[in-house]
Amino acid sequence: MKVGLFLQELMGQMRAAMERYTMIQPGDRVAVGVSGGKDSLVLLAALARLRTYYPVPFSLVALTADPCFGGEPNDYSAIERFCRDQEIPYVIRRTRLGTLIFEERKEKNPCSLCARMRRGILHDMAKEQGCGVIALGHHFDDAVQTFLMNLFYGGRIGCFSPKSELTRKQLWLIRPMVFCEESHIRRVADKLTLPIVPSRCPADGVTARQDTAELLADLEKKFPDLRQKVLGAMQRSHIDNW
Repeated sequence: MKVGLFLQELMGQMRAAMERYTMIQPGDRVAVGVSGGKDSLVLLAALARLRTYYPVPFSLVALTADPCFGGEPNDYSAIERFCRDQEIPYVIRRTRLGTLIFEERKEKNPCSLCARMRRGILHDMAKEQGCGVIALGHHFDDAVQTFLMNLFYGGRIGCFSPKSELTRKQLWLIRPMVFCEESHIRRVADKLTLPIVPSRCPADGVTARQDTAELLADLEKKFPDLRQKVLGAMQRSHIDNW
């Protein structure tokens, strides 16, 4: 399959989610949270193309909150070049998240705290850039995993929402890739040779999310299409605005 067909299929899934959940209003300035990983870069690349023909006009700005793991800033120069080529403003903010979480606090379960703090920084950055919407790179597999993690680890039924309002910040959070499977996103990232920045997070590969992903892979050997069934159940039950 050619690059264009891979990307076109993914953008079709994104458009279906954007229209189903009314993610963008005319004239919105959308901040894309860019971590440097495949998910956020595919989201940015796809939105850059979608903005040229999507029936609702919108503009983009890319934002990165660098955790500076190990006390050192990461190199996002390749992403800066990509954004220039796509005519997307790109803003990087260096933070102390890596040092604070892993060295000073020595968090045993760092992912949740890191995500919340990085999200708060992105919210402030978005407001500074005049954005009313933040697009995040969570996808289909993230949604299913989050549902199961809430059940297994928290004893509750719930997930993140495809679209949610932060009333205190006067911001909307949208997740346009909630219908896109991670395997498809990975193929698109490879075909487009996107400038992925390798993660230096000390917790990579040893998280509850990774354990849940492996559990799901094992369960699907016995229960085919389990992920689709979980997402379908979330939608039919309207859990967290699904």
